[in-house]
Amino acid sequence: MANSLYLDTNVYLSFYHLSSEDLEELKKLAVLTKSKAVTLYLPEQTINEFNRNRDAKIADAIKRFNENKLNNIFPQIAKDYEHEFSAMKDAVKSYEKNKQIMLEKMKKDIISKQLKADKIIEILFSNAIKIEITPKLVESAKMRFDLGNPPGKNDSYGDAINWESLLTVVEDFDNFFFISDDKDFYSEFDKDLFNSFLLIEWERKMPLTSFKHYKSLSVFFKENYPEINIFTEQKEEELINKLANSSSFSETRNILRELKNYDDFTKKQINDIAYSAISNNQIYWIGKDDDINLYLNSIVKGKFNLLDEEYIEDFKFKFPPNTNDEDILPF
Repeated sequence: MANSLYLDTNVYLSFYHLSSEDLEELKKLAVLTKSKAVTLYLPEQTINEFNRNRDAKIADAIKRFNENKLNNIFPQIAKDYEHEFSAMKDAVKSYEKNKQIMLEKMKKDIISKQLKADKIIEILFSNAIKIEITPKLVESAKMRFDLGNPPGKNDSYGDAINWESLLTVVEDFDNFFFISDDKDFYSEFDKDLFNSFLLIEWERKMPLTSFKHYKSLSVFFKENYPEINIFTEQKEEELINKLANSSSFSETRNILRELKNYDDFTKKQINDIAYSAISNNQIYWIGKDDDINLYLNSIVKGKFNLLDEEYIEDFKFKFPPNTNDEDILPF
């Protein structure tokens, strides 16, 4: 059976706020959707909710970050311990200085939508099966809401549209996973149980499609894809080996197009990629082509400190970065 899933808007938005979830969880999902191991369903309503609320989530996260200050007040007797006192004062100054530098960089990336979460979510959205809002969907959601049937809150049809969207397109025989921590989808009796009305409805309308719910991506991966980290590492190694042995320009393009979706390379992997790029003529002969140049520079961006000294000058010469690359980097 095929595996498919839906991520509620709050899951996407959590990666811009104060969440215990690691961005690595989204990257794992990007790998699975790209390889077609998992089908991601994406209602247009979810896209709209995400776009409407992204800025508000970020604004609240930054507000809380700004409120978090190191205590710069010391008791008089602390000055008796000159070395420690001086080190702590310097640490407070360094914290505040770097905080301001970080906020300036952050502001630029927020406006240009170049946060890591932005880039990974963009890939997820492009890999997903989109479900368009239609008048029929809106009417079904409105009737659901007016009848008092879940999900829904605050005179909004949003949750209802998302649910109705899934009922119209999810394939029979799927293993379907629903990921959300929105209380409107859960039982009032036990917050860990899914809403019984919705479960009964799903079983009636989708009898051949199993349904399982999770409140977080991390738990979903732990239970269903515990090997995903190993899978990702193996896929990286496979692509790097293929790059080293690429025998045509088209093969090089296809390999680099896949490699650009990863950004957690080890020092050895970065050096293997760089060595292949400067030694394989099926790579460096097209090194000034916009796409090849972008792919390679996006992979090594910010990682020149990991490159062996003997590779650096040759790499920079054969693959000089374009000045506008940052606008379209995939990660």
